[in-house]
Amino acid sequence: MSESCCTTDGSCSTSGSTATATAVAETTATTYRVSGMSCGHCRTAITRSVGALDGVLSVEVDIAGGLVTVTTGGEPDDTAVAAAIDDAGYELTGRA
Repeated sequence: MSESCCTTDGSCSTSGSTATATAVAETTATTYRVSGMSCGHCRTAITRSVGALDGVLSVEVDIAGGLVTVTTGGEPDDTAVAAAIDDAGYELTGRA
């Protein structure tokens, strides 16, 4: 029978020290220039399309500036981001 760290009163007790490893993913924010955006619908369409990509943590759309900032866990896949923006009906013209 193995020993448990739980005591009879429901509290946790460990003998000796235990180390807990926590993985922290590196995030990268990349800003792209996007043409064709003019309204809230544009923001929603791009946010949904790009936000559905693997590894994308957040999407911020600046309609007035023509910019889309994509935060990813690691390096972004520019080709996938461009395809998602194209699928939403807009054009990625490069990194800002």
